[in-house]
Amino acid sequence: MYVPVTPAQPAPALAPVAVFSAAPAAVPAPMHTTLRVGTSQLNVLADQRATIAGALQEGRKGRPGRVVALQELVGHGWRTIARTHTHAGGRFRLSFTARRLGSERVRLRFAGDAYGRPAHRPLGHLSVYRLAGASWYGGGGGMACGGSLTSSTLGVANKTLPCGTLVTLRYNGRSIRVPVVDRGPYVAGREFDLTEATKRALGFGDTGNVWSTS
Repeated sequence: MYVPVTPAQPAPALAPVAVFSAAPAAVPAPMHTTLRVGTSQLNVLADQRATIAGALQEGRKGRPGRVVALQELVGHGWRTIARTHTHAGGRFRLSFTARRLGSERVRLRFAGDAYGRPAHRPLGHLSVYRLAGASWYGGGGGMACGGSLTSSTLGVANKTLPCGTLVTLRYNGRSIRVPVVDRGPYVAGREFDLTEATKRALGFGDTGNVWSTS
């Protein structure tokens, strides 16, 4: 029996499918940040804690969980010596147990993140002292390190520190940085003889303890 064959019909053409690619979500650029300092205690005796309190902000806002570092200048670079995290509103309180005598330039540093640009804020000097017995002397005459003593000579006498060594002294909230200019004092329990000008600058009496970085 003959069965007629119907030619196959071509498949209907498919309509082109439009392909849409989602545009990437816009990422806001990091904002300018500011390190604000409310209170600080950067003059301390050895083994006491230096403290800085403030806030890290973009405009008037701040975020928790961001890292703020305390850095000291070492040679031509900065070294981190303490870190803390911000709390609500960007507020922070950073503390550091100071052990090494001396006076070093310090700053606060925020390295930056997705929300805020890097920022830093100079703090001046972190000065770490010890107690030292002192007296004062005046008059005239030559000094062991050279030159002549006058009422305007700033410096101290010390028995062992090399001539010219800079010493930061602090007394009743006043600080001064002066060189070793003479030898003495030769009295038990006293390490420094302040010149008359140094005594005046510190508001020092006749004898007592000063804070010294050396």
